[in-house]
Amino acid sequence: MNETDRLRPGGPGKSTYDLWRFTPHIELKRGDAFTAYVEAIDASIFNEELPVTGIDENRADLLQVYGDFKIAKGDDGTLRGRVGRQFLKYGSQHLVSPLAWSNTFRNFEGVRLYYTSSDWDIDAFATRPVNAGAGNIFRPTSADHADQSKWFTGVYTTWKGTKDQKLDLYWIWADEDNDRLNRIDGDRHTLGARWEAKHAVKECDRVVGTWNLELEGAYQFGEESFRGGIDQDIQAGFFSAIAGYTWNDVAWTPSVKGLFWYGSGDDDPTDGDNNTVSTLYPLGHAYWGIIDNLNGQNLLDYSLQGSVKPSSKLTLVSALHWFEKAESSDPIYNVAGAPFPNPGAPGSTDKDIGTEVDLIATYQATKNLQVQAGYSWFFYGDAVTQDAAINRGDADFFYFMSTLKF
Repeated sequence: MNETDRLRPGGPGKSTYDLWRFTPHIELKRGDAFTAYVEAIDASIFNEELPVTGIDENRADLLQVYGDFKIAKGDDGTLRGRVGRQFLKYGSQHLVSPLAWSNTFRNFEGVRLYYTSSDWDIDAFATRPVNAGAGNIFRPTSADHADQSKWFTGVYTTWKGTKDQKLDLYWIWADEDNDRLNRIDGDRHTLGARWEAKHAVKECDRVVGTWNLELEGAYQFGEESFRGGIDQDIQAGFFSAIAGYTWNDVAWTPSVKGLFWYGSGDDDPTDGDNNTVSTLYPLGHAYWGIIDNLNGQNLLDYSLQGSVKPSSKLTLVSALHWFEKAESSDPIYNVAGAPFPNPGAPGSTDKDIGTEVDLIATYQATKNLQVQAGYSWFFYGDAVTQDAAINRGDADFFYFMSTLKF
């Protein structure tokens, strides 16, 4: 991989680095009554020229260790429980994701109850974050253990009783005892909903195209200490809209989609309210550009994306993003959710963060081998170029990744 002038620690400059990850696992089952699962990880980085981050390295550790058991089974559904270290993944992954893109994943430790039926999926979880990818202290060569200062709890439900539609309703509570003035954490509740639908376009009995739609929004409330304000009231939220169309009966199966994201920012850090949304534990790489500059907090993202499949094994994707601050008085937040360059800096009053262009090629060589290459350009706007504390030139980023499963 190589990069130039991204919004990451270590200052501007060009960097190259190589990542390696090995995740062996063992699964023992006794019918559907009980499953024991253990997954280890050895993730390393070498040839790096900038500081190593928490999602780059985790040497010789346990990634998942849990027992999964059936509690009850009725005529239409089954209730199961899972106890131990595990991944969490819900909905669009705007808020909760195992972060499979990173070299180390993101894991949690605790209890999860989940009910599955023909019409409903209902999950309830009470966990603590474990590794640095989940926001814990970065210990690349020490044994990971759960962060005892933070609870991550919630209920996530999905209604799937309507054909080609899903409706998610959720409550998520993140409670950090050690509230930090340089992070969006604190005691925060998220109430949200997500609707997903697809519609087939037919000529006679042949499907010639498919519409895909997704709307999601959430409101956040609670208490926060941030940017010098103590015990501020949280009033924040986000809204996301995605609309796309695929030509099913055209060569290369082209598709196009538009994406809009609004993540609220704080217009006045001295008024006793905090209006900056928290994206909690997102898969930002899938939404806010593959160069991974931004987090979704205090952000407007207007995006056009397209893809084609020249063959059954090859997929080509392109994306164009226009990024702005939601509120000019709030900082830019990098991919880790940190105010950039720091929460106290006044920065530029301009909202224009910049424009990103992404190109990605994915080739499924065999059932077990996939290779992917991507290139990105980020052309910074006045919110970056007029802020002397950031001091960034335009950025470009290239990566090559191979995944072998055996």
